[in-house]
Amino acid sequence: MVLAATNTNNVKVYTVSGSNLSRKLPDWLARQKRRELQKDIEWTTRIELIQDFGFPEASLRIRITPDGQYGMATGVYKPQIRVYDFSNVSMKFDRHTNAENVNFLILSDDWTKSVHLQSDRTVEFHNEGQMHFRARIPKFGRDLAYHSPSCDVLVCGASSEIYRLNIDQGRFMSPMVTQSTSGVNVVEISPAHQLYGFGTEDGTVEFWDPRARNRIGVLEPSIPNGAQSTAGARGGLEISALSFRSDGLGTAVGTSSGHVLLYDLRQSRPWQIKDQQYGLPIKTLKWVEPVSSAYGGEAADVEGTKIMSADSRIIKFWAVDSGKPFTSIEPPNDINDVCLVPDSGLLFVAGESTEIQSYFIPQLGPAPRWVHFLENLTEEMEQAPQQSIYDDYKFVVRRELEALGLAHLIGSPVLKPYMHGFFVDLRLYERAKAIANPFAYEEYRLRRVQEKLAEARESRIRATTKLPKVNRALAQRLLQMQKTDKARRKQAEDSSSDEGETKRLGGRQRKKAKAAAEIASAVLEDTRFKAVFTNPEFEVDEDEDEFKQLHTTFAKQRGQQNKPGRQIVEPESDSSDDDNVDIRNYGAAAANGSGDEADSDDGFYE
Repeated sequence: MVLAATNTNNVKVYTVSGSNLSRKLPDWLARQKRRELQKDIEWTTRIELIQDFGFPEASLRIRITPDGQYGMATGVYKPQIRVYDFSNVSMKFDRHTNAENVNFLILSDDWTKSVHLQSDRTVEFHNEGQMHFRARIPKFGRDLAYHSPSCDVLVCGASSEIYRLNIDQGRFMSPMVTQSTSGVNVVEISPAHQLYGFGTEDGTVEFWDPRARNRIGVLEPSIPNGAQSTAGARGGLEISALSFRSDGLGTAVGTSSGHVLLYDLRQSRPWQIKDQQYGLPIKTLKWVEPVSSAYGGEAADVEGTKIMSADSRIIKFWAVDSGKPFTSIEPPNDINDVCLVPDSGLLFVAGESTEIQSYFIPQLGPAPRWVHFLENLTEEMEQAPQQSIYDDYKFVVRRELEALGLAHLIGSPVLKPYMHGFFVDLRLYERAKAIANPFAYEEYRLRRVQEKLAEARESRIRATTKLPKVNRALAQRLLQMQKTDKARRKQAEDSSSDEGETKRLGGRQRKKAKAAAEIASAVLEDTRFKAVFTNPEFEVDEDEDEFKQLHTTFAKQRGQQNKPGRQIVEPESDSSDDDNVDIRNYGAAAANGSGDEADSDDGFYE
């Protein structure tokens, strides 16, 4: 089994399971097409972390029980609840409901007690056998929370009131009235001191004391540079997510404009502002504390606490102190909810797909005990290379398609457009190439023989410096630059003194000549530029209009040299060795003062 992996910011993210990896096929179909499926990379490398880990249409919410042994998820269609047993990596049971689930909470250590907020203004309590009790609220609900010391279930919605349903007394208590005029989007309870936090549609966060049930403070987040004008149905900033840190001081606030603000409860200004860059409301916020070495070992995070922020497009992990990005995940479908398995690097993503996406980040934490084999898979992937999906395809450009006679296939499913060309099946490409040029192998053999002969002749001592067959004019100009620089240096050494401005101008000319000579030597002697003078594909056509437009001064000088009455001196060359020219000793020949002196063949391109 091979896991698909991405490397964002040098952090490996492995896609364990999801809609892009595992496909549900009937048993009879798998048996019938077994031979075909053996050639399918997607099917042969699939992995199912949990059996039936998904819903017929989409998943809405997912939670992990406090004991870490079970997972509960809700989805559609039809609206249903599913519980998964991690020890058996399979679904335990599913239960259908009358309406879609907005949010739910697990009240017990395992899955046996849970409360669900439904889209039809009902709050349902489920036990291990069935739906135990149903209550109706006056307004449509948006979020809920559970305060364990008072046994109150807090429900917020399209109203300024926070409804309190006490499950100990079995009745509604007096609601808490906020300052919001439109509604409350999110409710959160601090795990340290049980402080209530209500994120309103008006863009404020109200903090309430659960003991006195009174408002103790109001936070009004603001985004610089007018970013809040792009959010909200009416052009205002809304609070879409809220999360308290376990230390009791840190508070993360997510807005409808895609910004995350980090506050200290002792201050009214945020110490960190992070933009998701998509302009979509933040759906999930979570403080990711470092995993202790007792759990993580080498995989333990040593960079401190991070924030996991997610909208409908992307999931980002970034540092709390500096805001530096850690890694990011972009699922193929829209995101509805994200759940991180405690003390591990495994996270589940509920979204608009039949499969619940599963991702594993080893640098974030270890694999859970019930899925410890993930670490073995990641270690094997580091040693064995992955098979690319483009191994069976060839990238070609339009000019090559026309040469192969495949231009009529443009627009058909046979050619996959990509950037400035197309991907074509490798078998089709090889067959078309064999038909277009049946003598390609003979030409290849002849070219190899010529290359071998050229290598054998390289050991001879050449009496003259021969210009290459490719870019001959360029090589001649580079040699002339070296000769000119040497002549100027010799003239400067012979002259006894210069006067005033003449000396200053001469110094400028010497600097320019020296710089040009250094460039020429680098091009002639550096092995990186060898192909410029040996590969015909790098031939520069100086008669083209594009070259003349880019080199106007050179074109004028060349035109003056070609006027009638001017004698054109061709470079000295040996026609017998014209196909096996070598420029490896140009630099040495120029340094000796002449390109025509005898020279050994100890060049730079060995």
